[in-house]
Amino acid sequence: MHVVAFNGSARKNGNTAMMIGYLFEELEKEGISTELVQLSGEHPHGCIACYQCFKNKNRRCVVTDDCINSCIEKMETAEAIVMASPTYIADISTETKALIDRAAMTARANGDLFKRKLGAAIVTQRRAGGVHAFDSINHFFTISQMIVVGSSYWNIGMGREKGEVAEDREGIATMRDLGGNMTWLLKKIHG
Repeated sequence: MHVVAFNGSARKNGNTAMMIGYLFEELEKEGISTELVQLSGEHPHGCIACYQCFKNKNRRCVVTDDCINSCIEKMETAEAIVMASPTYIADISTETKALIDRAAMTARANGDLFKRKLGAAIVTQRRAGGVHAFDSINHFFTISQMIVVGSSYWNIGMGREKGEVAEDREGIATMRDLGGNMTWLLKKIHG
């Protein structure tokens, strides 16, 4: 079983990546392979609404000068997808939004590529706005017919400066519970 996580933060290895790390620790303890894809510096383009993915039906977005097709391939081969973003003006980062829009459109055009895969959202925030960002990611999962994995609270870590989420004990506990729930569900489905 394989879980791929996409860190939509402009800061590589910052708070958002740290929260993914707490989740990954729990999965790896149970022998589940993990992969972190950092979108920082990749500058993915948003969807251009050309609908060529519906015409071509080749599991790829027609825009090929960024990382999105590679991300879609990783999503397709994983049993679970984690989408993580910092909170920017009460929503997800532009990198996360570009990935969601293009992956969702390509998946839909090709027979719902992510249907029945597990999905988990992770959000980091300084103070507030994270619930809306959390909802934005979960909208991607539900429209893609995925199974959303929950935890003991919303999957949100608190911290602004790099490393501050390490002080958020409740956020870390939430990631660990998310890891336990994802492990349990993966084992139930994929045995």
